[in-house]
Amino acid sequence: MKRAALLLLLVPGLVVASSNDKIVISATPQPVEVVPLPCFPSGKLTLGMTNTGRKATIADMRVNADSALTLSRHQFSSYLPVDQLVKAPLDITVPRGTAPATHTVDLTVGREHLSVPVTIQPVPVRDNLLLGEQAVASSTNGNMRLCGGVDGNADSAQWGASGWHDNTKGVFPDTYGVDFITPTTVGRVVLQTLDSTTYPAAVMGIRDFDVQVRVGSTWTTVGEIRGNVLGKVTVSFEPRAADAVQLVIRDSNDHGYSRIVELQAFGN
Repeated sequence: MKRAALLLLLVPGLVVASSNDKIVISATPQPVEVVPLPCFPSGKLTLGMTNTGRKATIADMRVNADSALTLSRHQFSSYLPVDQLVKAPLDITVPRGTAPATHTVDLTVGREHLSVPVTIQPVPVRDNLLLGEQAVASSTNGNMRLCGGVDGNADSAQWGASGWHDNTKGVFPDTYGVDFITPTTVGRVVLQTLDSTTYPAAVMGIRDFDVQVRVGSTWTTVGEIRGNVLGKVTVSFEPRAADAVQLVIRDSNDHGYSRIVELQAFGN
């Protein structure tokens, strides 16, 4: 009640949503598909609320699911102008090894309710050994996602939405890679660093780096690149079973951050 009274004083004509307000709930896509890998680009739902009443209002959406699903949020609260769709993202993940099945995410605002089907998909066969696997980094900038460098998006034009860079400006080396859950044969690593019309690799990309693989607790350098000005660099080496693969980034062309759009690894 105190919150409602304060908002009414601050915003003339504002009312607080009650069971008499008409809030239309939406969610896209339906069904939403989730792959049981920690960094796979799936399980993304866009929640929506539209106020079809006569006055602006504030509404709280409750977001619930059964224990099989992990949700990035359990509430979506917003000021709602009349007849305007207000949206918020929801990420849905499941543990590795979760069996294919269909679950639901339940959205509730007052008396309005929507159940969104969530389909757990089998893990796909992947040539890229890093796609969707759990990334490991020395640090991650707060504006980026740790998973951004292994989420399958290699488009530098979408750098703001997908990609990775460290959180230690001007301090090197930085590391980024993946720990495998079982030994995996690796013989080729492909780095796609930031390279766009606005931010060319020769200015903003990774300049000097080593490719390393780990067996047990021992890291071995299998490739060294120095003075790079290209957006895409391939490093091939004798295939070997490894427990992990990583880049050790020693400098960037602006001497600031290590920027990875996508990191890939293949068996040969």
